[in-house]
Amino acid sequence: MKKIVISVCSVIILSSCGGGDKNEKKDAAAAPAKEESKSQSANTLEDKAIEIIAKTDCFTCHKIDETNVGPSYKNVAKKYENTEANVNLLVEKIINGGKGNWGEVPMAPHTALAKEDVTTIVQYILSLRNN
Repeated sequence: MKKIVISVCSVIILSSCGGGDKNEKKDAAAAPAKEESKSQSANTLEDKAIEIIAKTDCFTCHKIDETNVGPSYKNVAKKYENTEANVNLLVEKIINGGKGNWGEVPMAPHTALAKEDVTTIVQYILSLRNN
């Protein structure tokens, strides 16, 4: 009988020690996952845009933070508010080329780029406004 009581007590003690509140563990595990998900979605536009830009000649004339042959992406973002009209304007400028908005050096047309890809690039550039 003593062995049964000791066994039952041992089982009760062991099960009460490691249990804790299961909901608490789920919430604690979910919090970092939610934060990671938010940062992943925030970086999705950037990652996609950088991937597209890397396949083009854009970084030849433009840098994210520095003026090069053309303006930095951050300077473009400061000049153009992130509106649908400005996105459309800049998409057209990239595809058709342009001159005079940032000096005398013209931007070559990029007619081979898909409009959807250029829109992604422009949305990324304009997202840099407050960075």
